[in-house]
Amino acid sequence: MTKLRLAFMGTPDFSVPILEALVGAGHEVACVYSQPPRPAGRGHQVQPSPVHRAAEGHGIPVRTPRTLRTPEAQAEFAALELDAAVVAAYGLILPRPVLDAPRLGCLNVHASLLPRWRGAAPIQRAILAGDAETGVTIMQMEEGLDTGPMLLEERIPIGPHTTAPALHDALAAAGARLILPALEGVATGTLASRPQPEEGVTYARKLEREEGRIAWDEPAEALLRRVRALNPWPGTWFEARGERIKLLEAEPAAGTGAPGTVLDDRLSVACGTGAVRLLRVQRPGKGPVDAAALLNGFPLPPGTVLE
Repeated sequence: MTKLRLAFMGTPDFSVPILEALVGAGHEVACVYSQPPRPAGRGHQVQPSPVHRAAEGHGIPVRTPRTLRTPEAQAEFAALELDAAVVAAYGLILPRPVLDAPRLGCLNVHASLLPRWRGAAPIQRAILAGDAETGVTIMQMEEGLDTGPMLLEERIPIGPHTTAPALHDALAAAGARLILPALEGVATGTLASRPQPEEGVTYARKLEREEGRIAWDEPAEALLRRVRALNPWPGTWFEARGERIKLLEAEPAAGTGAPGTVLDDRLSVACGTGAVRLLRVQRPGKGPVDAAALLNGFPLPPGTVLE
């Protein structure tokens, strides 16, 4: 395999297996770029990103610029004299001088089957939309938002129980598998890129906190997709007896009624069409519990209307 001098540009957990694959294959990762350390966790202590920590574990220099649009940042990047850069959920737009600096350009690992779900939240949007499958696309980067020509892809099914964390891990593993043959093909000239289709473009807009509020007038199928897509962040929740209750897991249930009405003593709740049974929930300041444990100390008898 051709050994290349690379920069890796990524930030969250999704990106770490891809960095590990590059290091494990013997490529020279000259530098890692990641988002600056930010407050995280219960104590809001400033912490480096998952990619930052992984790079330090391998002794790789890490840079955390807030922008790549300054002449200084662009000159520092060009001075690395790279064969290629690999980008995976980095979080900054790469301007033209950065895209053009590596000899073979910049390759992006994107968690969707492009051109569907360009943008910030492709994993969650695919589940929310009820897609039957998604995947990973390796593309050559250009200045548009996830518009570059495609090199390789791997498809992954989305089942009726697929959650965002499980799909995240499957896609990260697929990205780690695909990036190595993609780099080899580009380096040797044996892998041709192809333009993205003009039809089928969708945009995976950034997740907002308010999307996690349960709308009981949604069809049961859509509500269940919301729970699977939006946990752990921003989380899904409803209000009952003046408290905001997190909904962590639910399943289809029998029954009909006015949306939001508790239908039985097993915490089945009517939706716009159909019903769902709440399986795991969490009250403020308390740990997750199953529905039976919740009802022991927080009664929600049939006929109660959840908001």
